[in-house]
Amino acid sequence: MRSLFLMRAGRRASEPFREASGRPEALRRKTLATNSRIILGASVVGTPIALYALLQGMLLPFVLAVLGLAVGFLTLALHHRGQYESAAAGQVYGTLLTGTVLAVVDPAIADFGLAVALLAPVHASLLSRTPVKKRSWALLVCVVGFAVATWMGLLAWPEPFHPEYALIGGLSFIVTALIVAHSANRLNSVFEVYEKAQINAYKHLIEHVQDAVMRFSSEGTLLFASRSSEKLLGCHRYELSGTGTIERIHILDRPAYLTAFADANRDGKSRRVEIRMRRDDPNAPATAPQFVWMEVALSPVVDADAPHERHEVVALFRDVTARRDHENEMRQARKLAEDASSAKSRFLATIGHELRTPLNAIVGFSEMMTSGIVGELAPAHKEYAALIHQSGQHLIEVVKMLLDMSRLEAGKFELQTESFQPDALLEPCLIMVGTMAREKSVRLMTDLPRALPAIVADERACRQILINLLSNAIKFSREHSVVTVSMKRQGRYLGLTVADQGIGMNSDAVARIGEPFFQAQDGLARRYEGTGLGLSIVKGLVDLHEGTLTAISTPGEGTTVTVLLPINGPAIKVEETTSVTTLHRDPVPQQMPTWQDEKRRAL
Repeated sequence: MRSLFLMRAGRRASEPFREASGRPEALRRKTLATNSRIILGASVVGTPIALYALLQGMLLPFVLAVLGLAVGFLTLALHHRGQYESAAAGQVYGTLLTGTVLAVVDPAIADFGLAVALLAPVHASLLSRTPVKKRSWALLVCVVGFAVATWMGLLAWPEPFHPEYALIGGLSFIVTALIVAHSANRLNSVFEVYEKAQINAYKHLIEHVQDAVMRFSSEGTLLFASRSSEKLLGCHRYELSGTGTIERIHILDRPAYLTAFADANRDGKSRRVEIRMRRDDPNAPATAPQFVWMEVALSPVVDADAPHERHEVVALFRDVTARRDHENEMRQARKLAEDASSAKSRFLATIGHELRTPLNAIVGFSEMMTSGIVGELAPAHKEYAALIHQSGQHLIEVVKMLLDMSRLEAGKFELQTESFQPDALLEPCLIMVGTMAREKSVRLMTDLPRALPAIVADERACRQILINLLSNAIKFSREHSVVTVSMKRQGRYLGLTVADQGIGMNSDAVARIGEPFFQAQDGLARRYEGTGLGLSIVKGLVDLHEGTLTAISTPGEGTTVTVLLPINGPAIKVEETTSVTTLHRDPVPQQMPTWQDEKRRAL
């Protein structure tokens, strides 16, 4: 109900504004029509007198009556046709023509003709647009020229000057002045209503806006406080005067508020500051004060005539307590998440170290048993020892990945960068994954150029990247398929690509590559074992080298993973790396030992 009441109140307050905003132009048009009718009325009343004067040998009254009738009928017709600018121009030019006739009739240098002509620019400034205003001043100069020429005897009226002509000139001036005064009065009244409607609309807006609006003088005295400030601060507006506003600000936030206010008051700069202010509870005045967060926007009212003096300041107070509480909650949640991540990393590191020692013993003794060092075993016992050895090796690899992942997340994995040939990584890595590939009948292929530039990186980390990519590709490949490893230079980076013909992934799984413990096939029914840390470690090592990891995959067709590593190490030095220009050949590579002459080799 309250919001409905405010909507109705706002509609009632804005009605005068809407009416006034459309009235100036409508009243200008109505004034033009009224002026035309005044001209016609005066001309019709004066026509019998003009005819009588014409019979007595006086030409001027008849000329003025005919001129008035012509101007009145013409401008009224233009008004009815909607040509309001033309109607206004007709009235202005008619006034100038009347003044010209009176100036030529009277040989005196200062007469009623010049007085009537001087009213034409005033008339134009009230009812017409800029072009007519400029022309009226130019034509006024011409009227003055005619008056001077008449005074000097260069121009003369075709009949002698009659004493009655002075009276006629005075009446013409009165009629013209009446028209100009009527126009000024009507337009002034409508603009007063228009300005009053604007003030009422702005006042209604300020009084009903949710934020509190306050206006301070150049000395810092409170001049105005909106009605919404009572609800925002839980007090009456008069309680904010004097030092009431400052006393409501938390003592620790007063320096920040006063500094921002001084910047707006003295330097004319807009400032924004967040402070705590006391909010009273009118229903429980004896309770402890409650402080709420306020965002205060201070805007100076700059006087163009006195830009270096102190300025009045308009302050907008907005309650941002909910936002600050949300920020605090987010900050606490982030801290809890960081603490949980740190605890997880410490747990992984601890459990990894605790498991490594007994696992090494299990793997070592099981290897001794299978090799016959401790004596020959029965075939069944030998098979059991082999299974123990294989499982122990698998657990050791899992522990290694857990340790590497914990070090990467903790930021304790330090790179030992040095320059080496990237093709030297292939042979040991292919040997390490060769057994796994033979078990699945997967062929390993290499695709290398004749020469590759040396790269500055951590060789051990790069070897781990390549081993993890190859192991992952072999694990998800079908039998009798091919896994291809290729290296080539791509501008300032070395590109390492591993492509398989395995099961592939959908777009959602590709987007999550690099997340710890993520596997495309998850759940109890998954076909492929593993911890989901291989690509996470790869991504972490690539990020440490300031490189990038991208993957392209299609379900049922395979996956291609590309790693780009900076040739000059994590901190790329542009001056030491050849830049690549689009649509041109790469610069001639430096001579390096070749990996093999052939481009493809199968193991």
